[in-house]
Amino acid sequence: MVAHERFSPIRELDAFDRRMRRMFAGFPFPLALMPPLAPAADVYETGEEFVFELEVPGYEEKELAVEVADHTLTVRGARKEEAEKRDRTLRLHERLESNFERRFELPASADHEQLSAIYGKGLLAVHVPKTVELQPRKVEIEHP
Repeated sequence: MVAHERFSPIRELDAFDRRMRRMFAGFPFPLALMPPLAPAADVYETGEEFVFELEVPGYEEKELAVEVADHTLTVRGARKEEAEKRDRTLRLHERLESNFERRFELPASADHEQLSAIYGKGLLAVHVPKTVELQPRKVEIEHP
């Protein structure tokens, strides 16, 4: 079972943006001047957990936030623009803007109380263990 995200027009635009960038890679095209809207993410499931990996190079751990509410995982990033970057004219700007937010709907079998996050080398990995599935048991009916 793969975790599915709720429909988001911004996410759809971001996916379209990424496809267009790949298709026109190497060409001087106006789309290349726009930064991506949100970090790229891979979501996968193992036998024990769901894993959400987001590419967030250039962010420090303290600039990232991971929250869970109502079976929704939210990852935010916020950083301040460096003063030296404002004093130059960009010819190509593909890096993430200073702030982003990604939301993922967690499956019912996700144990959001035991969530953990690991950050290193520009990759944020959020691990959400699966809950133990309760097996049905037969209940004996007693006679008075």
